[in-house]
Amino acid sequence: MPASSACAHPEHRSPEPERPRWEIADIIRLYGDTYRQTHRVSPAQHKVLDALVACRTAQLGGHAEYCPQCGFARYAYSSCRNRHCPKCQTLTKARWLEDRTAELLPVPYFHAVFTLPHTLNPLILGNKRSLLALLFQAASQTLLQFGRQNLGGQMAATMILHTWDQLLNAHFHVHCLVPGGALAADGSQWVPTHPRFLFPVQALGTVFRAKFLAALPQAYNKEALSFAQEPAWHGSLTSFTHLLDQLYGHQPGDVVDLGVDRNGSTTTMQVTLGERPAVTQ
Repeated sequence: MPASSACAHPEHRSPEPERPRWEIADIIRLYGDTYRQTHRVSPAQHKVLDALVACRTAQLGGHAEYCPQCGFARYAYSSCRNRHCPKCQTLTKARWLEDRTAELLPVPYFHAVFTLPHTLNPLILGNKRSLLALLFQAASQTLLQFGRQNLGGQMAATMILHTWDQLLNAHFHVHCLVPGGALAADGSQWVPTHPRFLFPVQALGTVFRAKFLAALPQAYNKEALSFAQEPAWHGSLTSFTHLLDQLYGHQPGDVVDLGVDRNGSTTTMQVTLGERPAVTQ
């Protein structure tokens, strides 16, 4: 039985946070089977659900902790280490936040959220890697373009993908933490934005949507898209063109939220559409 480096007796340890009444694993145990029967769940998602239920239970085994000083012993179950597990990722998240905080510049920051319309959900679910890469590409290129045109320099952003909403429905969007300024093209100085204003929101939204919707037909023309998640579309040119018609006529739904700086101000903008690209046979 391995001995721990510090006494494991509760009286000799820092108090642990109180366990919440309900955990994600409890909810999965109660309703997971029903959810799997009534929703489309991929093999990867099945694996995540099983891991969260098994985390820190006898199912994964464990180890004994023993204090040679007082003789106290306890058994600790192993964790699942799944990246979706809220219990396993707590320390990882804290370390990540600490690292990102160390990178912050002494300038105002803005929070931008670029969201894709739910009309695209079936297509994204069948093409996550390619279409979410397009989301990152369109959002980052939009910010970089405005940095060059409006500030004459190189911008940067920390971007984080979210794929669910609060009800765990598919909701694909990317959060961007954007410093309020840019490094001049010659690297000689920092060019700040207004401390409470990043860019004109309507213009930013127009460029973002134009970039994404221009790249989508290119992926289709390269035969890089799967339509398995939405058989009704068949992957035909007619059905894909109809999808584009829906997207260009869509009233968002897809919103770019802009403006959380260090003082907490926020504004919201509706995204508009750019020129329609061509789709080829």
